[in-house]
Amino acid sequence: MSYQKQILIRGVQLAKELTTPGRLQPAVDTVDILIIGDKISSVAPCITEVSKSAEIIEGHGLIAATGFVDLHTHLREPGFVQSETIYTGSRAAAAGGFTTVFAMANTDPVADTAAVVEQVAALGEQAGYVTVRPIGAVTQQLAGEKLSAIGQMANSRAAVRVFSDDGKCVHNSQLMRRALEYVKTFDGVIAQHAQDPELTTDAQMHESTLASELGLGGWPAVAEASIIARDAMLAEHTGARLHVCHLSTAAAVRVLRAAKARGVRITAEVTPHHLLLTEEAVRGYDARYKVNPPLRQESDVETLRRAVAEGVIDIIATDHAPHSPEAKECEFQSAAFGMVGLESALSVAVTSLIVQGHISWAKLEQLLSQKPAEIGGYAAHPKSIAPGEIADIVLIDPATKTVFEPNMLCGKNKNSPFLGLELVASVYTTIRHGVITRTSTGVVQL
Repeated sequence: MSYQKQILIRGVQLAKELTTPGRLQPAVDTVDILIIGDKISSVAPCITEVSKSAEIIEGHGLIAATGFVDLHTHLREPGFVQSETIYTGSRAAAAGGFTTVFAMANTDPVADTAAVVEQVAALGEQAGYVTVRPIGAVTQQLAGEKLSAIGQMANSRAAVRVFSDDGKCVHNSQLMRRALEYVKTFDGVIAQHAQDPELTTDAQMHESTLASELGLGGWPAVAEASIIARDAMLAEHTGARLHVCHLSTAAAVRVLRAAKARGVRITAEVTPHHLLLTEEAVRGYDARYKVNPPLRQESDVETLRRAVAEGVIDIIATDHAPHSPEAKECEFQSAAFGMVGLESALSVAVTSLIVQGHISWAKLEQLLSQKPAEIGGYAAHPKSIAPGEIADIVLIDPATKTVFEPNMLCGKNKNSPFLGLELVASVYTTIRHGVITRTSTGVVQL
């Protein structure tokens, strides 16, 4: 019989038990968690029968949740390795408490064939830090003209279930309808970048008085809401599943709410940065705050938070988008859109949602773990921290207050909008398939 490593987590609180909004350190019973090999063996108030060689993690004061799942990550490989690689992006994910990430298709070559998505999945497994689930392109070369090899990618070893042209909107209504009809045959989902390109020509930031003051092209809320409205109607017509990427406006929330009320099979995500930052951050022309969709107004931020609390918005996804320094350290109009977000996702979510009393820790686990796995069709993700489940676990220190610094970023580039901000809570340990990938001192070298 081969030896199976054991890990014992002592005296930890389970996130699913913490149901009071706004509480950082609820007084609830603690449990021990025993991991043997890649699975959870036991969850009980006091576990004493363990191997002498078992690794012990003292969990007092910590919260345990199922490992986080990011439905929207840009790992850049193949092609744009100056910005990120699957290895470096996987390390960033582990640092942030993630055990699974869905890698967007806007690579070079584009992930629009079975060969490319299988390569991405294999590189993820080789890195070992997270499970990398490739997202397939909706259209060939992201050009918006012909459907990609959706069936081949779905039936490949990568078993793709999410398809997106993220970075570009599938603007052609007929093409979007056909894509929805296609993925319905295997219960896949189209994740749409909701942005009408004709309403956002030369746009640089949110359309507002501030945009005029700064002399930057404005990005109207209707550019997002109008595409969501059209796609919701197409999803209703086809009966297929639609997922809205990085929803950012109050107008879009209204459209989403109405579609859900009609029974449309629609879900939506919000990014941590859209839950915390506003367009005011752009005032200094710092390109770290240039993102697509743009940072919006305070009223939008408040609406997004309420929509998360009410369950109108289903998940939090990072839209982790690393760029080389050259792409960001230039004048605002010329800079690339995007910001990194894997390492800071938990802290920003806690700061904007739990501290403000909008949601509980149990709800946060659903937003960052259970629901994104469900939307993405990743059945292997643990349903809870329970015996027999895969040991994908994140341990959270809820009480820390930390100024976010560059040394906390573990990816290839540092284009984070949160540098210098004080954030609440931090990832203490990440465990993926029974292997510790991150400790309290940093990411482990596998």
